[in-house]
Amino acid sequence: MVKEREKPMQEAEVKAWLADRLPKWTLEDGWIRRTYKTSGWKGTLMVINTVGHLAEAAWHHPDITASYAWVEVRLVTHSAKGITEKDLALAAKIEEVVQWQPGGEGQGLEGTPTDDQRFAYIKYD
Repeated sequence: MVKEREKPMQEAEVKAWLADRLPKWTLEDGWIRRTYKTSGWKGTLMVINTVGHLAEAAWHHPDITASYAWVEVRLVTHSAKGITEKDLALAAKIEEVVQWQPGGEGQGLEGTPTDDQRFAYIKYD
């Protein structure tokens, strides 16, 4: 069975969707992208692994660039030669998981200490 090729969204539609739902993501050079700031290499690796897990589960794979204290995630649907709903859905799931913070849910998860750099993780927006 041959899958119907996905159609890319119009630039204005992508920008409006991002502005409404994922304001930290941007559309640049044909990709949707987001840079996550971390507190160091440990946090950077955790973000990369999280993105990798979500991408593999979704069977849609981003480009990732990283350095000591940041990770950039870029998404495009190559087969469609543009941004599709698949890119937006994966970006939303990445944002949800990477930006999740324990402590506010009252379920006993307190999160990493914020007053000790040894345990610093991601710099939440």
